[in-house]
Amino acid sequence: MNASTDLLVDAFGRIRESVEDAVTGLDPDELGTRPDDGANSIGWLVWHLTRIQDDHLAGVAGTEQIWTSDGWYDRFGLPFSPDDTGYGHSAKEVAAVRDLTDELLMGYHGAVHDNTVQYLAGVDDKDMKRVVDRAWTPPVTLGVRLVSVIADDLQHAGQAAYVRGLLGR
Repeated sequence: MNASTDLLVDAFGRIRESVEDAVTGLDPDELGTRPDDGANSIGWLVWHLTRIQDDHLAGVAGTEQIWTSDGWYDRFGLPFSPDDTGYGHSAKEVAAVRDLTDELLMGYHGAVHDNTVQYLAGVDDKDMKRVVDRAWTPPVTLGVRLVSVIADDLQHAGQAAYVRGLLGR
């Protein structure tokens, strides 16, 4: 690894710590609680941020997602297609993410985190400049995609922490 990937590994580690703090010790009802009918639950937020990381890392690595390759899709038993990441979910779809345990969420998140760190071990500064998505102007490089995933995941982890704080009020 190098300085760039060391920083990325550190950032993804902070996401993992934030996720663990947000979900550990909560029961399925708490993980499924939504502050109101239009809000996201902790369970949905953590599932979604992990799905985005899994989806985007598999995309840049050219591999199958952990969600399907390691059987997490079946373990979660959600009423969505295997390629669903939660992006654009309606309030009704968010409400369908229920009956999750902290162990299940942390298991999937841990598997995706480990896969991310393993992928980053083989990345160097030259790789960071590789274009991974030409659908944007300017085209998205690997470095930009990874920072985008980190930013999105940290936002959702912070939202999950906020909802957890509300549970204690």
